[in-house]
Amino acid sequence: MTPPEPPRPPTPPTPPTSLHTNPLFDRLSDAERILVAGAGGGFDVYSGLPLALSLLHQGREVQLANLSFSSLAGLPADAWAAPDLAVITPETAPHQSYFPERTLAQWLRGHGYPAVVHAFPQTGVQPLRAAYEALIALHGIDAVVLVDGGTDILLRGDEAGLGTPEEDLTSVAALAALDDVPHRLVVSLGFGVDAYHGVNHVQVLENIAALEREGACLGAFSVPRATREGALYLDAVAHAQEHTPERPSIVNGSVAAAVRGECGDVRFTDRTRGSELFVNPLMSLYFAFDLPGLAARCLYLDRIEDTHLMRQVQSRIAEFRETVVTRPPRAFPH
Repeated sequence: MTPPEPPRPPTPPTPPTSLHTNPLFDRLSDAERILVAGAGGGFDVYSGLPLALSLLHQGREVQLANLSFSSLAGLPADAWAAPDLAVITPETAPHQSYFPERTLAQWLRGHGYPAVVHAFPQTGVQPLRAAYEALIALHGIDAVVLVDGGTDILLRGDEAGLGTPEEDLTSVAALAALDDVPHRLVVSLGFGVDAYHGVNHVQVLENIAALEREGACLGAFSVPRATREGALYLDAVAHAQEHTPERPSIVNGSVAAAVRGECGDVRFTDRTRGSELFVNPLMSLYFAFDLPGLAARCLYLDRIEDTHLMRQVQSRIAEFRETVVTRPPRAFPH
């Protein structure tokens, strides 16, 4: 049976904003020290780069972090600021060919930006929350923007397919309880890229509509290549593809192609050989949300709350899926 939706607290009235302003940046207008963090591992932190650069260009202090797929276990003791919180610089682990956080730190240094990217190992909710708390305290963070390259972070659990939700929703759960942080937001970049992992994007749109009704949606905006941040993002993705040729980011490669104005089955890596891509302008849109509001819609977040290991998260989600009647997938009507 499909479990009932979790109870919703009354939606507080939202102060009206003008059409010419951006609700996401309005929410961050009084934040001085902002953490932009990749939710789902790999190159997710790159999906937050245009936003982070825009905030830096406004004179804000910005820290970057990523739930990491890199091999962090062998890092020396002085690379760790706290348990499960590594500080990655351009010189970190030069022998490792795959290290997106280090590659990004190298690009940042080459362009004159602060060249540190924090990395969290793949853990369950409890240790990841403690690592976030340590990072927030270390830098006096007053706003966190959690970034997903893709849309599976927006799925509540009863969809036809969930993509790869384990890391994304572990990150959501870790931050959902940190009520002392004044602003906690989620942004999704790359609408459509998760179709390869079985996500039905009509159901993503249904979820976005529900979040809008509940006052948790902060709208959408594009990353144009004509902007300074858009051009720098394209440069950063090209740099990452050059320095990680064996495992370039399909998500950010697709988004970058969309930012360049390409459309259709665009080829930028042999990793997509044998599959058909549909790069399109929607991939260059940021969709923004209130994190507590998004967390309240997830049907299984309570089941992963007490986890310490990522494999526990995986098994809890699998157990939940055995109990749920999924919503039938729908095709776009036009």
